[in-house]
Amino acid sequence: MSIVVRDLTHRYADGRIALQGLSFEIAAGRRVALLGSNGAGKTTLFLCLAGVLKSPSGTIAVAGLDPALPADRSALPRKLGIVFQNPDEQLFAATVLDDVAFAPLNAGKPPETARAQAEEALRRVGLREFGGRVPHRLSGGEKRRAALAGVLVTSPEVLLLDEPTAGLDPRGRRELAALLVGLPGTMLIATHNLEFARHTCTHALVLDDGTLAAAGLLEDLLADDRLLTDHGLK
Repeated sequence: MSIVVRDLTHRYADGRIALQGLSFEIAAGRRVALLGSNGAGKTTLFLCLAGVLKSPSGTIAVAGLDPALPADRSALPRKLGIVFQNPDEQLFAATVLDDVAFAPLNAGKPPETARAQAEEALRRVGLREFGGRVPHRLSGGEKRRAALAGVLVTSPEVLLLDEPTAGLDPRGRRELAALLVGLPGTMLIATHNLEFARHTCTHALVLDDGTLAAAGLLEDLLADDRLLTDHGLK
């Protein structure tokens, strides 16, 4: 299994319980939609999986690593990549190429190797000619692709995407869906867009108020009108 979660609970400092007793498994290579209304706990789950939130109770294994262990948490960025809802949070360098090359440089790769890896990552997301551009002058869809390239450059086994269609027009959503379907590895995609989920994922988890309301084949869950209505998805 690529992701194994057992009895995961997270309480924020203000006392709010964001996740409560989550347990699920995601097989290697599977693309899973993480569905739920605002406040359901999707982003908190991502931050726990990535080891950003370091105090949840329960157990987590991502690509065989435990984010609760300092040594495993240090190794996790080589196994797991996360693309946040706002790509501006991930784009910071003077050029797109510099931004994408940052991760391999930070991992100790020689500059020429890091540049070659960055160029290949940009090619994979359809931004081959964009390396010299200023990231914050890109369109919304281009920024999202650049942020994705900055994650793909390390060839992670597991990819987390938080609301990847936010701000994209219909063509942008179609292009992103086609891109994701063509990528290898395990994906957990948090989205409100059920049509996008249908085009990219085979399975789904439904979160509601920090608990797991349903899990299974995506088409089976999308066919359950009562489930979608009860949990704010329709």
